[in-house]
Amino acid sequence: MEAKKVLFYDIKSYDKELFKRFGKDYNLEMKFLKGKLNEESADLSKGYEIVCAFANDTINKEVIDILAENGVKLLAMRCAGYNNISLRHIKDRFKVVRVPAYSPYSIAEYTMGMILALNRKIHKAYVRTREGNFSISGLMGFDLHGKTAGIIGAGKIAQILIKILKGFGMNVIAYDPYPNYDKAKELGFEFVDLDTLYANSDIISLNCPLTKETKYIINRESMSKMKDGVMIVNTGRGRLIDSVDLVEALKDKKVGAAALDVYEEEAEYFFEDLSDKVIEDDILGRLLSFHNVLITSHQAYFTEEAVEAITKTTLDNIKDFIEGKPLINEVK
Repeated sequence: MEAKKVLFYDIKSYDKELFKRFGKDYNLEMKFLKGKLNEESADLSKGYEIVCAFANDTINKEVIDILAENGVKLLAMRCAGYNNISLRHIKDRFKVVRVPAYSPYSIAEYTMGMILALNRKIHKAYVRTREGNFSISGLMGFDLHGKTAGIIGAGKIAQILIKILKGFGMNVIAYDPYPNYDKAKELGFEFVDLDTLYANSDIISLNCPLTKETKYIINRESMSKMKDGVMIVNTGRGRLIDSVDLVEALKDKKVGAAALDVYEEEAEYFFEDLSDKVIEDDILGRLLSFHNVLITSHQAYFTEEAVEAITKTTLDNIKDFIEGKPLINEVK
């Protein structure tokens, strides 16, 4: 049987190594491109029935039209989110699959790491001592024990995070449009409405998907309902937070600290080495300037276990399509 050709966009060295390692038995002819999928690069898909893309690729109407015209039959996303795809423009012209789950532990553990680093100023202390400055002035944090964490979105990742937070002796409250009260009883947390969560949380973690309802769920109005000095942590999706409003809340000291592994306009910056360039995004530049903001480059998922799971699931999705099997991870 002739090998099926697959074109991969936005590939880093670690992606290439894993797809080559695990893809040996899949009878695939794989071509790897460093560039992102967008209107300029979409035409490179000519001659490929299968295209693989990532979270920050641009898959709008123009790109979809080009992919369809070039004969693409499957778009395999090697990520869970698909809010960068204009699904309504696909109109059954090709199939879309994704990786709905990989390692929820990776994101939950990273979220806890960001909370600890930001609260105890570990990232600042590291830089100081590297420069021979052993002063601890300005590095004071607070005990997590006895404080209240508010979790927005109580799915698998959040449930693992809640177990970790409970291990620190924190009180946990959560909001979810589809509350699982049995799970709340099992893990020892309480479901509340959003206003109650905002008013009572010392730390708020965003662990929900990006939908019409959750877009900019953290905004000027919702932050006004929060405790003064609240810490906000986002390892979910960038557009859960209105970044302009967050800057204002940080300036006003309404928000005491923010840990962001995602950013609403991250596509041009995250995953790339831009150390020799000027950050032209004024809001991102402003956020980076705050001493009480910790920003990382969408790496919460980035563990060996998670990346291997993403690779294997992507390959299995492609295999099922080639073999005409039901696509269990299809995005409808």
